Amino acid sequence: MAGEELIELKFRLADGTDIGPNKYNPTTSVGSLKEKILAQWPKDKENGPKTINDMKLINAGKILENNRTLAESRLLVGELPGGVITMMLLGLNQQDDSPKKSRCSCSIL
Repeated sequence: MAGEELIELKFRLADGTDIGPNKYNPTTSVGSLKEKILAQWPKDKENGPKTINDMKLINAGKILENNRTLAESRLLVGELPGGVITMMLLGLNQQDDSPKKSRCSCSIL
């Protein structure tokens, strides 16, 4: 796919800081993209993600799936020529690794 145009992306963290922009091949998987982001994650940020499963990559209100490529996840805002696509990146904070008890309750009125 020699003639494919690279997609320019930057990633906005929850505190408003950005990673990027960088250019990526449309055949890059979302999981691979998350690995690259993890390597670039600011070291001064507390509670950063430890694995790609600790991250959610959101664009245009949709959570991108790890097994899909950027081309398959093509977003409407990505159709702007020469524009940088900004995606929201949420790191799921892992405070501790102790197992949690889940509780469920229902109220029937």
